Amino acid sequence: MGNEKPTVLFVCVHNAGRSQMAAGFMREIGGDRVEVLSAGSAPKDSINPVAVAAMLEVGIDISNQQPKILTTEAVFESDAVITMGCGDACPFFPGKRYEDWVLDDPAGQDIEFVRKVRDDIKSRVETLLSEILR
Repeated sequence: MGNEKPTVLFVCVHNAGRSQMAAGFMREIGGDRVEVLSAGSAPKDSINPVAVAAMLEVGIDISNQQPKILTTEAVFESDAVITMGCGDACPFFPGKRYEDWVLDDPAGQDIEFVRKVRDDIKSRVETLLSEILR
């Protein structure tokens, strides 16, 4: 059996909030057991500062991340593709794990709202990680 790490791609429209928080948790919790990518179908210029603040509260710094455009290559390289309100913008390849996480968009919301989204994302990431590392 190969020792290749699973690659997880988190996708949301702007790659500035939900997908960045999910990627931050996956990097933190998964460590070197998993490769983590994130992208957006229409990326913003920078990460949502409220998402950055919410993640810092739990000791994870995502301020150095940059929103990236979703590419077919990123999807192709990934074992699991997790979308968050991305809709039909995501290319589909047979044999990959696809999940669509229905999460409220933290854009323009206050820290209280973003904390709830963050905590929801954390529990989903923990579940996903346990499933892909089986």
